[in-house]
Amino acid sequence: MAHPLPGPLAHLEPLLGHYGYWAVAGVILVEDFGVPIPGEAILIAAGVFAGAGRLDIVAVALIAFVAAVMGDNIGYLIGRYGGRALVHRWGRYVFLTPERFARAEAFFARHGGKIVTVARFVDGLRQVNGIVAGTTGMPWRRFLAFNALGAALWVGLWATLAYAAGDHITEIYAAVSRYQRWVLVGLGVLVAALVARHLLRRRRRGTTERQ
Repeated sequence: MAHPLPGPLAHLEPLLGHYGYWAVAGVILVEDFGVPIPGEAILIAAGVFAGAGRLDIVAVALIAFVAAVMGDNIGYLIGRYGGRALVHRWGRYVFLTPERFARAEAFFARHGGKIVTVARFVDGLRQVNGIVAGTTGMPWRRFLAFNALGAALWVGLWATLAYAAGDHITEIYAAVSRYQRWVLVGLGVLVAALVARHLLRRRRRGTTERQ
């Protein structure tokens, strides 16, 4: 199969054809510390390549996982030691405006460590995930655990789907992206319900103690 990449993935054919695994590693690594380039697209394209016998799917998955974790940890170091000043000064060069960063930071602060895992599946949050975790002072070990889980789930989902789906991956990607919004809404509602229950219990305990 000479040209296994369908539709919008076709422009990645020369990059993957020439650089192979290095393209997968480089694009995902760089995307994950703030640069808005197509990390998810290169992973999906590499999975399709593997389904066509042009790459090894196990190698693609392992390389993508390591690159994703390393990229987010570089972002974490940038946020931890460079702080908001660095992001505000240089972020505009990679389209990370102060406004966009502030929205991501506020969202992160509301939802805590679990968002590190979920952010892997959300374009925009995926790129600033590590930086925001660093600036908000999340303990590195906690960040690493949530981040590795998110990377494993993200790589496992898209590498497996792309490998199995081949030319049909663009339709599947569109469907998953459409339903992904509803899944995220559901997760948001669940988090809000858990927080509300926790606050209600605290209020009841306080009322009981005063009595």
